[in-house]
Amino acid sequence: MAVSKVSRFSGFRVGTSLSLLALLAACSEPLDLDMRGLINGGFNTADAARAATAPRPEPDDRGVISYPNYQVAVARRGDTLAQLASRVGLPADELARYNGVQTGDPLRAGEIIALPRRVTEPSPATGAVTTGPIRPASEIDITTLASDAIDRSAPTPAAERPAPQTGSEPIRHQVKRGETAFTISRLYNVSVRSLAEWNGLDSSFTLREGQFLLIPVVTAAAPVRENTPPPPGTGSPTPEPPSASQPLPDAPTAPPAAAASTAAAAAPVANVGKPTTASASNAAMSFPVQGSIIREYAKGRNDGIDIGASVGTTVKAASSGQVAAITRNTDGINILVIRHPDNLLTVYTHVDNITVAKGDAVSRGQSIAKVADFEPSRVHFEVRDGFDSVDPMGYLR
Repeated sequence: MAVSKVSRFSGFRVGTSLSLLALLAACSEPLDLDMRGLINGGFNTADAARAATAPRPEPDDRGVISYPNYQVAVARRGDTLAQLASRVGLPADELARYNGVQTGDPLRAGEIIALPRRVTEPSPATGAVTTGPIRPASEIDITTLASDAIDRSAPTPAAERPAPQTGSEPIRHQVKRGETAFTISRLYNVSVRSLAEWNGLDSSFTLREGQFLLIPVVTAAAPVRENTPPPPGTGSPTPEPPSASQPLPDAPTAPPAAAASTAAAAAPVANVGKPTTASASNAAMSFPVQGSIIREYAKGRNDGIDIGASVGTTVKAASSGQVAAITRNTDGINILVIRHPDNLLTVYTHVDNITVAKGDAVSRGQSIAKVADFEPSRVHFEVRDGFDSVDPMGYLR
């Protein structure tokens, strides 16, 4: 009787195990063999709630991906460590010691190898779009994009030119004894699949002690449902009073004569909110469009002025010169740069339908583009002495 009971129970366990394996085999996501927390706890939905991650940046022709604080190299199919070391210009034994492998060890395609010291930065000469490490988009300003574009010799149309890679620097994790891909993915709240894709792991997610991993950069987190109601007033923000952005003016007082004369001699500034007027005939430059100045020059925060204008308005060259560059930033915004005498540059952004090409000579007032469809529609206009921004109003009035 006891034997019969044991047999029935054993059959139930085997059948349940086979059903569970069949169910898991049908899943598209990798199987987490670490089942702790699942026994008597039902199915775990944590993987579905993990944050979305960005794709790994593309390396240059050598396989190098460069960040401000470290560099890594991406192995090619059929690479040994010695071959990769030769390609990046580091001694094979130094690279092997740093990564805990042998110089003759074969590497998987896409496998990440940490570099113990910096090599020459990626640049157009090594197959990269720009020179230097990958940085956040907020740190890539128009000066950098314009200077890189000017340095390129081929007059490639803006639509065909790739944008420079930008992004946050990933955490670099060194694998410790006993760690698995699953424990590391849970530690950083990323999926095992993205960890494998970023680091070229095999289908078994094999790791070795001392291996360096790049932790995928999170782009968006899944929403979290709170069990408690939000505090009163949440979701109904109080409108910002006008005085918060534009303080009320002080009571007018009659300025001393000396102060009045000083103010009259001060450099012209943008009159925010007022329509532009045609520049004087003796002004060094003319406004690229007529409209209201919606943002004034503030060095380091806004290196030009923003002039509001309707979509499709003709944008004109502020002064005679030669088109030095046509490029675009990571948001797909066109940037047009014109070089003028005395080392001056003018920069025009938020434009489309560009009617000139790199190398073209342009004259003051010549049509060069149209105002693009942005909200609000405007032209961002800069004047640069070399690559140092200066207040455009000093040239427009």
